Amino acid sequence: MNGEPPKAQPAKMDDNMPFLDHLEELRWRIIKGFIGIVVGIVIAFVFSGFMIDKVLLGPAHKDFFIYHLLHIHAENIDLQSRKLPGQFFAYWGTLAVMGAIIAAPYFFYQFYAFIEPALESDRRRKTKGIVAVISFLFILGVAFGYLILTPFALQFFTQFKISDLVRNYFDINEYFSSMAMWIIACGVIFQMPMVTYFLTKIGILTPEFLKKYRRHAIVVCFILGAALTPPDPLSQALVAIPLIGLFQLSIFISKVTAKRRDKEIFGEAGRPT
Repeated sequence: MNGEPPKAQPAKMDDNMPFLDHLEELRWRIIKGFIGIVVGIVIAFVFSGFMIDKVLLGPAHKDFFIYHLLHIHAENIDLQSRKLPGQFFAYWGTLAVMGAIIAAPYFFYQFYAFIEPALESDRRRKTKGIVAVISFLFILGVAFGYLILTPFALQFFTQFKISDLVRNYFDINEYFSSMAMWIIACGVIFQMPMVTYFLTKIGILTPEFLKKYRRHAIVVCFILGAALTPPDPLSQALVAIPLIGLFQLSIFISKVTAKRRDKEIFGEAGRPT
């Protein structure tokens, strides 16, 4: 009416969007996610001295602050490089893992940005904080793996001996790969509440199902604790107890999400009995 050209509308991913365009959008989101990881690797490289000496090799020293804080009797860990390119691969492999951890929130955002156009405007507002929650839970899990699980596991294997004639010398690649496995595994496991939220949101999971199999889940938590930690009860409990807490939180999240979902489908009366 006033002669101004219409404003450009953002592209929306809907049912009319060709399948190949969906794949193209997904491809670019993945590429951007990996670019974020490369940036994270560059950041880790710039601060590689601090990252390796103070952060990753910190638990190898008996004066690591967690040992003093938790009153753990600790010993220095003797590390060796037994292969010619051992330290080279350990160096770049470690920086790659650190870069992925640094860039994880950005990678999560790219995944959300891919599915966001398919959501209605009101649902977009409700899910804006999902990336922040996923990132927070991942970082919390990484912190738990680094500050709790890793120190206990390292000291257990360091002090475990079948004979005084056998001394423990650990390969540098085994050290870093074990630490990376523990830390990333905890970051993934701490996503349990968000996985529960999404499965409940789409109707696959119910709070009644979680309550019914609560005892089975507790057993599974202790099995995971045994699989991720050394074979001593304290380390297993340190992992199993937070997992049980996450499962209890998942039940609560599933209950709240199910109620909101029922109201959206059936109205204020909720699910008919």
